[in-house]
Amino acid sequence: MRFLVVDDVRVILNEEAALIKDIMPDCEVFTCTKAREALRIAEKEAPDVAFLDIELGTSNGIMLAKQLKDMHPQIHIIFVTSFAQYAVDAFSIHATGYLLKPVQKEQLKRELTFVYGEDRMERKRVRVQTFGNFEVWVDGEILNFGRQKSKELFAYLVDRKGAAVTTREAYSVLFEDSAYDHTKKSYFQTIVADMRRSLKKAGVEAIILKSYNSLAIDTGKIDCDYYSFLAGDAKVINSYNGEFMANYSWAEFESAAINSRIKPI
Repeated sequence: MRFLVVDDVRVILNEEAALIKDIMPDCEVFTCTKAREALRIAEKEAPDVAFLDIELGTSNGIMLAKQLKDMHPQIHIIFVTSFAQYAVDAFSIHATGYLLKPVQKEQLKRELTFVYGEDRMERKRVRVQTFGNFEVWVDGEILNFGRQKSKELFAYLVDRKGAAVTTREAYSVLFEDSAYDHTKKSYFQTIVADMRRSLKKAGVEAIILKSYNSLAIDTGKIDCDYYSFLAGDAKVINSYNGEFMANYSWAEFESAAINSRIKPI
């Protein structure tokens, strides 16, 4: 997803861009203060959505919107202004939305939901990084697990790509085939409970599918570089740094499989 933000006040411009990145961390945001520069960026980058101030110094945001629509008919225009009286003019060119300054996060999220739909917005709440060290973000914030082993368990479920994992199998992987007795089983249940508690606190517990004696991850509810790589996303493939979940030794097998997919130049 690509966004163009245009405002002649740099402070406001940066604040709006930061809000967009906070809501959709994986998006690209292009910012500028002048209409002429906005047209150059739009021609090169083809943004999906343009957030436009209406009063741009000597320029006019409504005229800029018309030029952007001529260039990219499918682009969504969302006007951001301090002046409510411009609303009629704004919607006369079929603008997607209209926000009054100062822009609030919930208002911005609502407008983006109109553009992308509720399901897509919710899926993008959770972003998982597997290239390099393993990390998880929820709404742009690092997800903190109460235990390191809870985080590692979540990583292993991501590695399994939605396949169900028994408690015995997961314990064997996380503790390198250590004996699995009643005491160890009880400890592992503590790890599972902590992982689910951490996800619940962040409001994303639905991404874990639990059945009797097994766990799985709902792959449709996360945005994961590994899954995008397997789907053939050229941008993600080009960003691969040669490491997959480098902080976990059990991930070496999959790391080798990923590296085998990369064709030497």
